[in-house]
Amino acid sequence: MTREKLRRATLPPVQENINKLEKAINEGNFYGAQQMYKSISARYVSAERYSEALDLLESGACLQLKHGQVTCGAELAVLFVDALVKGKIPYGEDILDRVRKIYNEFPKVPLPSDMADDDDDDRELNEAHGAAKTRLEGCSSFLRAAIKWSAEFGASRNGDPQLHVMLAEYIYSESTELNMAKVSHHFVKGNNPKKLASTLVNFMSKCYPGEDDLAIARPVLMYLSVGNLRDANYLMDELKRLVESQELDFPDSDLIQFITFLLLTLERDALPLFNMLRVNYKSSIDREPAFNELLDEIAEKFYGVQRRNPLQGMFGDLFKMM
Repeated sequence: MTREKLRRATLPPVQENINKLEKAINEGNFYGAQQMYKSISARYVSAERYSEALDLLESGACLQLKHGQVTCGAELAVLFVDALVKGKIPYGEDILDRVRKIYNEFPKVPLPSDMADDDDDDRELNEAHGAAKTRLEGCSSFLRAAIKWSAEFGASRNGDPQLHVMLAEYIYSESTELNMAKVSHHFVKGNNPKKLASTLVNFMSKCYPGEDDLAIARPVLMYLSVGNLRDANYLMDELKRLVESQELDFPDSDLIQFITFLLLTLERDALPLFNMLRVNYKSSIDREPAFNELLDEIAEKFYGVQRRNPLQGMFGDLFKMM
């Protein structure tokens, strides 16, 4: 018997290890179980018994997360994806369901909203922020790895859209310093503008004055920069519907006017009007530096305008001086 066959033969059925380690977890031996999950799953992977390695790692990740052991659970979740890559497991709904199952075990804990009044409150708030950062880093590492695997093994070039939506939701839920640009980026790469709209309305209810129109304009321009006029329009319509149903005020600013006119303009072959809008609303567009880059991409997508290479412009100016 070859060494490889011997190694395969000496490994027990995975369910035996799953049961043994589940018992250790339930008894509170989280660290000891974690080391066993890692070493035993590595043996299954080494023996190319990927299905069993995946079963063990999925079970371990879910159990650790259920018991609030986020760091341990996230580590096993990342190893689950690593086993998918090593086994060259093709992308499919069955694996996506398993990724979603692990994701759903990551805790979502509302952050304290009140300002600290004394040292105990201050300490509690710092601990809550630290725990949220750990949750976000762990879940983000897992989902980014899963997105990369899905892109490499059969999903779209950007990775599975549902995974992007999961990541957007978790960033929004757990961030102590919310980055709506990052949230919007993953929602736009996803497939759920309806959920994006509800997230934006939630954000509008608690953001600082002047942030609401930026939060709306950003994903609309992101959708348009990849040529997705349909979802850009849907997002605006759904936002207005939600705001009206909740008896809220929809932002009324020059930037929102620009977005409204832009959506109408892109329905037609109207490059001169597009350029005129950029000039007339320049001060509003300049509120966020990334908007001009997105508009350059929109001009290329809808009107075939080639973006100017900054180096070409620089060398052109030099030649004029010679």
